[in-house]
Amino acid sequence: MDLLHKLQAIADSTGVDFLGVANLAPAHDAILAQGGEAVASFPRAVSIGLALPNAIVDQLPRRAERAVAQSYRHHAYDVINQRLDLLASQVASALQRAGHRVLPVPASQIVDDVTLAGAFSHKLAAHLAGLGWIGRSCLLVTPTAGPRVRWSTVLTDAPLATGTPLDVRCGSCRQCVETCPAQAFTGEPFRDTEPRETRYDARKCEQYLVRMRETNAKFGVCGMCLYICPHGRRKHAKT
Repeated sequence: MDLLHKLQAIADSTGVDFLGVANLAPAHDAILAQGGEAVASFPRAVSIGLALPNAIVDQLPRRAERAVAQSYRHHAYDVINQRLDLLASQVASALQRAGHRVLPVPASQIVDDVTLAGAFSHKLAAHLAGLGWIGRSCLLVTPTAGPRVRWSTVLTDAPLATGTPLDVRCGSCRQCVETCPAQAFTGEPFRDTEPRETRYDARKCEQYLVRMRETNAKFGVCGMCLYICPHGRRKHAKT
């Protein structure tokens, strides 16, 4: 069994919904600017995705209710992120045992308080792995689950076969832009030559979540861009 099949076996046995490998070379400069030389030294990334429970996401229009907010925060954020970190650790161990360098990236981590960004973009890796495209919401949109997925990444130098990025399939749709209560999205489509700030104001999003937490104890959530995307709702959500 080759190495990629071993990783797929791990994914299949642990309930992973999405697994792909990205060639990071086309995004090297952006990765270097965001995470520094240590992060940018890896030529490939294994992207791991877990789909969120649709019944929980479908309740987000009622997110001001504490029970809804608490359920989303727990099962669609905290628990999913813990599972992703454990899965990334398993994948990283398998690659390291095979003699390769690895760097698992936490599923949820902010390392820059100005940009409110992590050391590496999971969505970029998933996009380059061919698992989806980056929509106007700056979320990774998959063909089968829309943006209702959370991601983790293992950076590596293992010579794994890589996927092919998908073209953006949002067309003229602007539902995520128009439904955002924080008005955090500009509506500009994703272009890999432009910074995230061209499309998304992370500070507006954070300030909205702070206000939600103030009115709903510690469980303030949003996620309306997840909820509204037609690629996620079409097959799963009740309308």
